[in-house]
Amino acid sequence: MEATVANRVRKSLTADCSACFGLCCTALNIIASSDFAMDKPAGTPCTYLQEDFKCHIHKDLRKSGFKGCTVYDCLGAGQKVSQDTFKGYSWRENPTDAKQMFEVFPVMEQLYEMIAFISEALTYEISKDLRMELTGQLEHLQSLIELDARNLVSLNMAACRLPVNEVLLKTSEVVRSNLSRNVFSIRMGRQYRGMDLIGRSLKGKDLRTADFRGALLIKADLRGTDLRGADFIGADLRDANLCGANLTTSMFLTQMQINSASGNNKTLLPSYIQRPSHWF
Repeated sequence: MEATVANRVRKSLTADCSACFGLCCTALNIIASSDFAMDKPAGTPCTYLQEDFKCHIHKDLRKSGFKGCTVYDCLGAGQKVSQDTFKGYSWRENPTDAKQMFEVFPVMEQLYEMIAFISEALTYEISKDLRMELTGQLEHLQSLIELDARNLVSLNMAACRLPVNEVLLKTSEVVRSNLSRNVFSIRMGRQYRGMDLIGRSLKGKDLRTADFRGALLIKADLRGTDLRGADFIGADLRDANLCGANLTTSMFLTQMQINSASGNNKTLLPSYIQRPSHWF
């Protein structure tokens, strides 16, 4: 797959709440925390979800204690389940399908996340063999999202994730190595994989091509940090301070991660990431 096509696929993964039946407000289990003002069991509609599937307090979510709702991004999985898997019939119109619809949504969400990562990986300069491997995984994932509800619920997600994880790791190593050697002329970035960096000050550091895969960066100070070429798959960036940070070529960075962090108009982001409206 050509990089330009893969880039279009990656950019097309955008949530359209108007085409969804409020699945994130019903299907997901919510636990009261600093991000959510109340508990909500999976499969139970939020008390603020209206009959038209819009949020009654949408404009006031943050000040009402629902910051987590403004962070969330399904990448378009919600409208896929609503309009394609269930043919545009909502769980209110077909209550007997509600349980299955709520079970399908988190499965579709995971598939969309993997599609996003694989599509991004295909935009990089990589070998023909690695590109073929990634393309094979993308085609497989794209076939899975077209399954009917019964088969989607039956998917072994661990088995789906394993080969995707392996090829993404391989891609990350290749791309970051090439960037460090041929673009930045620096040593390969530090390994922070899975590390607890909660509240850590990394302000102003050169962290190009670093590996933050699965790292806990909650409330970390990353102001003015150079994060180009850094791998962020699975990193927790909640309330991390990204003011003035350069993430233009950061790898596998998601909209949800950026939404959960804080930044400003000097924060540089990848082209497929939207600047959050709550940033200053």
